[in-house]
Amino acid sequence: MQKLIIAALLGASLVTTAAPASAGTAHRVDAAAGWLARQMADGERLETEFGGVKYPDQGLTIDAIFAFAAARTADDYADRAIAWLAKPEVSGAYLGTDGESYAGAHAKLAVAARVKGKNPRAFAGVDLLAGLKALRAPSGRFTDRSQFGDFSNAFTQSYALLALGRDASGAAYLAASQCADGGFPVTFETSPCVSDVDATAIVVQALRSQGKPVGAAVTWLRSKQQADGGFPSAQGGSNANSTGLVAQVVGGVAAVKARSYLKSVQVGCGSADKGAIAFDASGFDRATATRATAQAVLGLTGANLVTLRSGGPDGAPALSC
Repeated sequence: MQKLIIAALLGASLVTTAAPASAGTAHRVDAAAGWLARQMADGERLETEFGGVKYPDQGLTIDAIFAFAAARTADDYADRAIAWLAKPEVSGAYLGTDGESYAGAHAKLAVAARVKGKNPRAFAGVDLLAGLKALRAPSGRFTDRSQFGDFSNAFTQSYALLALGRDASGAAYLAASQCADGGFPVTFETSPCVSDVDATAIVVQALRSQGKPVGAAVTWLRSKQQADGGFPSAQGGSNANSTGLVAQVVGGVAAVKARSYLKSVQVGCGSADKGAIAFDASGFDRATATRATAQAVLGLTGANLVTLRSGGPDGAPALSC
């Protein structure tokens, strides 16, 4: 059952008084990263709850590492997180054991290792890049080897390209998945091709790293921006997760509006969770706020996963009230 839960994790509240208008973006980012750091169990990992039971969530912990690097703060939390991920029993459960091998986990962990200045070819006793390449099909698609099914998708393929650097066949496969409207789908080789905001955002970042044209995809993304500046998921309605992803890859007025939306759903003074970023304007929910906050920080900073590197001071800064 635990393996099934881990595999599923790969498939990748009232917002109280608004933060002070005078607070700059940098302070908002610090406060969001600080709140995220304080959610880490034992100061080293994030957890996800299923059926009343909390499970360590390696993928979400990696998202936090990215957020701390983008915010240039909470570096001690990032250090403890990467040390936790480097434990063979932790990385093994994530990457796959006993014949299981997950492409998305290999790719995302390799990017996290690089962000923290670690060698992805020798992380937790594993060559993550070799393991990832072993999961590349002749078509260029990176796929899971699992008795529970193949959970690979556009996020898997994108992280694989971000982890490996130049990869001609992988990039060609990803580029060929583009829908007629310019966007990209989450799931490959399905008909009809349905573009997805989140998938298109991560694909744009990956294809840019390969020198591939992404103009049509960016145009499609901009067409999906809502009146409030946010971007919607497939379920509809602006949310911080989708907006954070898109804000990393669109520029100009669209990016400014997207970051304004992210600030508008940040929990302000008067709440113990000040600094957190809610999933959407319906209000704060701890179950969704950790992932929303991590992805929102990347959007607020415009972080590029190719060049992102860890650093900055230690500690978990709080929103100044």
